Amino acid sequence: MPEDRDWDAYKVPPTRTPVSERTTSVPNPVTFFQNALRYVIDSPITFVREWIERRQAKNKFYYYHQKFPRVPDLSECLEGDYLCYYEAEAQWRRDRMVDQEIVAIVRERVAACKQREGPNQFQNCAKEMELLAQVTKAYQDRYGELGFHGSARTCLMKQKHRMMEERKAAQEKESE
Repeated sequence: MPEDRDWDAYKVPPTRTPVSERTTSVPNPVTFFQNALRYVIDSPITFVREWIERRQAKNKFYYYHQKFPRVPDLSECLEGDYLCYYEAEAQWRRDRMVDQEIVAIVRERVAACKQREGPNQFQNCAKEMELLAQVTKAYQDRYGELGFHGSARTCLMKQKHRMMEERKAAQEKESE
């Protein structure tokens, strides 16, 4: 930009914005409504919120993980105890999410080991691969073929049927 500015071509904005002059003596209804809302609704709510925040600031609670107490399994619930059914179902869903995360973490570890080791991955990542096989087999044994709408009851029935098949296979093996 050149040193000598043409002030007529590039006008400087005014330093102060002029105040609009009122043409009537009637107050603006929008301003009246805004002030009414501020003093009637916003101020008391803000006061209460700040009061609560001051109270909570005195005794800080650090929340990291929510800890749920273990509840009885669905097989331990009495017949017709719907609260126990609900709690067992919620516990089963939490256990399923934890098991899914365990599988995901082990899978990430295997992928990281494969990336890190490159061509030597088969010998150097053997323990991780074996752990992944064990974890996925355990997950598949417990939750496999339940589908998205699986529940604690269907999982319990699946385990019962698997145990019956294993018992039947053991009896056939003994009789031979």
